[in-house]
Amino acid sequence: MKKIAICNQKGGVGKTATAVNLTAGLSLAEKNVLLVDIDPQANSTSGLGIDYKTLERSIYDCLFEPSMVRETIIKTKWPRMSIVPSTTDLAGAEIELISENEREGMLRRVLSMIAYEYDFGIIDCPPSLGLLTVNALVASDSVLIPIQCEYYALEGLEKLLKTIKVIKNGLNKNLIIEGILLTMYDARLNLAKDVVEDIQAHFPEVVFKTVVPRSVRIAESPSHGKSAIHYSIVSSGSQAYLNLTREILNHA
Repeated sequence: MKKIAICNQKGGVGKTATAVNLTAGLSLAEKNVLLVDIDPQANSTSGLGIDYKTLERSIYDCLFEPSMVRETIIKTKWPRMSIVPSTTDLAGAEIELISENEREGMLRRVLSMIAYEYDFGIIDCPPSLGLLTVNALVASDSVLIPIQCEYYALEGLEKLLKTIKVIKNGLNKNLIIEGILLTMYDARLNLAKDVVEDIQAHFPEVVFKTVVPRSVRIAESPSHGKSAIHYSIVSSGSQAYLNLTREILNHA
């Protein structure tokens, strides 16, 4: 299983939309994909139409009892797409994990239990650089960083890259950057074009060619409990995520 963490400590950059739609795109490419929701807001979970308030088990339980992961996985109604759901219980996990031995490696232990059953694991991280995100980075092979096409885009990226470097040096020497994904692009704004050029100039090696536009369909789809790809495959946002899927399959 190739494990990709979708990570940026800034909120509102399209992290969950990217996690959900990349999962959908890979499943349509006939890959078995496991979406791992490690964000206490549980947006990936509810975005796939799962009511997290009714769940008996979630990723929270698995962190402390890795062998529970198989019975926690929910197969979605779409072929080849499964999820380890999150619930708001996870909000307390940051504090509870502090006293645990090898607290940074708990998610890695969970995923090692089922590594041979999936082609890809996509991990939706919380918007912070706390212990849950560290767990995701330690468990992953690579990091995909969504960045909104706006003025402060590069701010915070430096901090994230520093965190990735620390983890690579100490806890996961094989961690690489899968790529930087530009999201919420509005072609009408000169500023957005400037940001794209700026980031492409700064990080020419790692920026995806795909740029995800602002899209009504991407915004609407979670309220229908579907990825944008399943909600409206012809929309510009869905097409962008299908292009991203192709780029990632070419990396794999």
